[in-house]
Order: sequence, then structure tokens, then C-alpha cells
Amino acid sequence: MPHTTMLAVVNWLLGRCSVRQRAIVVPVAAALLAGACGTPPAKRASKEVVIWKSLGAWSGRGNAQTESFLGLTGALRMHWQTKNEAPKGTGTFRLILQSAISGRALQETVDEKGLGEGTAYVAEDPRVFYILVESANLDWSFTVEEALFGSQAENPQEAH
Repeated sequence: MPHTTMLAVVNWLLGRCSVRQRAIVVPVAAALLAGACGTPPAKRASKEVVIWKSLGAWSGRGNAQTESFLGLTGALRMHWQTKNEAPKGTGTFRLILQSAISGRALQETVDEKGLGEGTAYVAEDPRVFYILVESANLDWSFTVEEALFGSQAENPQEAH
């Protein structure tokens, strides 16, 4: 009886047995059914992961505006660096996240005087963005990445 359930097997046995034989078949069938109704196998554990997808990289000197980019999650990370300040002590660097739809400023993510580097994190609603750069007397560069969230099986090599 390929692809049959335990209940179908028990019903088939009961239909073939006399009343006396049922006295033996019923307890055996109950034991078989109880064993078949155990706890289900444990689900494979998974861990939450974040992957950072590059949305763009820019560099320059002075003021600038990036092209628009789409942030599907709104979770952004910006790595930035300033160098070659001349004259010393006069450099400024600001990054302002803007809405590409309305043009309004959403967040000032970096406001640095002089040389430096760092990482800024932004949590916004998903939308189309651009970055406004306000800078004087130094070279700057920055990247924008977006967090993509998911889960990964604990032991992906064991997956079938």
C-alpha cells in the first residue's frame, strides 16, 4: 500500500478481522498511531543577516549634488572621508540627505570641520534620495550603502 496513511492501514486491518481478532488489532493499532503522532521534526534554525548593497560613491572638492538613487529599505550607511585641507583649519564638510521627490532636506548626516572620516547611519522611509554636499577647502569622498535584511539557515551546506 504505497503512500497510505496509518489510519488507512488500521481501517483496512479492522475490516478484515473478526471480533476476537479486533481485541488484538485495536491495541496494536493504537500503539502504531501514537508512535506516528510524535512531535514533528525540529525546524532548521536560521539567523538574521544584513547585507549592505552599494548605491553609489562620490568624491570631489567644494559643493556638489549627487544623482538620485532609490532606497528600497530606507536603512542607509554612509562612509565618508576628508583630506587635503588647505589652508589648514578652514575645511568644512556637510552631507545632507534630500528627498528627490519634494527636494526637501531629510537629515544632515555629516557636519565635520577639518580632516576626518567616519560612518553615518540613516533610517528613513523608502524613497528616491539624493545627497547635497556643502564643502569648502578640502577634498572629500563618500559612499552610500543600503541595508538588505534576510535570514540564512544555520548550516546551509546541509540543505538538500
